[in-house]
Amino acid sequence: MSGSSLATLPLSVLDLAAILAGHTPADTFRNTVDLAQHAEQWGYQRYWLAEHHNMASIASSATSILIGHVAGHTSTIRVGSGGIMLPNHAPLVVAEQFGTLATLYPGRIDLGLGRAPGTDQLTALALRRDARSAANDFPENVQELQTYLSAENRTARVRAVPGEGLDIPMWLLGSSTYSAQLAGMLGLPFAFASHFAPTYLYEALGLYRQNFRPSAQQATPHAVACVNVIAADTDEEAERLATSFYMFALGIIRGTTHPLQAPIATMEGYWTEYEEAAVRQMMTYVFIGGPETIARKLEAFVAQTKIDELMVVAHIYDHAARLRSYEILAELKRKIQTTPELARAEA
Repeated sequence: MSGSSLATLPLSVLDLAAILAGHTPADTFRNTVDLAQHAEQWGYQRYWLAEHHNMASIASSATSILIGHVAGHTSTIRVGSGGIMLPNHAPLVVAEQFGTLATLYPGRIDLGLGRAPGTDQLTALALRRDARSAANDFPENVQELQTYLSAENRTARVRAVPGEGLDIPMWLLGSSTYSAQLAGMLGLPFAFASHFAPTYLYEALGLYRQNFRPSAQQATPHAVACVNVIAADTDEEAERLATSFYMFALGIIRGTTHPLQAPIATMEGYWTEYEEAAVRQMMTYVFIGGPETIARKLEAFVAQTKIDELMVVAHIYDHAARLRSYEILAELKRKIQTTPELARAEA
């Protein structure tokens, strides 16, 4: 486990391609490309996009297309899926799509896979039009996908062209212990969605490491945790920006989806006491504050989880402020490398 300090930990971005209130998906895609280009300059390891459907707040439904768009406007950062929701797709189609991406952008494409539909059940049915519970077939579908991408499949009657024999790193994603154990048994890297499902983080990481078996792709475990980070130049400004995030999370609690709202002065009167508690429980791993606060809290998180990579999502309405949040985190990593006491500074 390589990641014990923010100073040495690879940093990556999860972009949910949020649609902003008063803006269009086209604006979202422009912001996505701009953030990816800045993240590349700031030294981020990878830039992932997540598959969601039937949500007025998220524009990354055609995930593989958006991955290609981002990869085409960057040059070195890895680009991939966080993730492709495999129950929605035939494994052969995924193999062909990512084989095409990896052919266009060799050595830069990641294939992260999830077993949830990324939407409601009615939309899931419309996507797959399959009465079977596709999530129950997840292990078999993962292995089928691996077969299509293997060089050994070249003599089979059904082949993925392009895709066959390409070195496309495959990841499993999860918000419970199921995919953690499967990732370990298959010898794949694992990313946990602690940015919205914190409950089983430590249990999942433990099971992943305990069950890990070396594979041709991965000799040792590689665990990633995704967290929410809203950083600004002061604690006060970060708290103000975070109200957009709170309203986004509240929409999940209420079962409604709206474009990401501009920040407000206070959440008082906007949510009930019960709703606030529910949001704060669901969003346990949200780090909000100025540089010193963020550094101290993230260093503690990294030390406790012993993760190998930190992935960050930032629900911030103003694009310039969102860029600044990711820039602050990159700056903190560089500063901690030379000034470790920064991480222990009191907020």
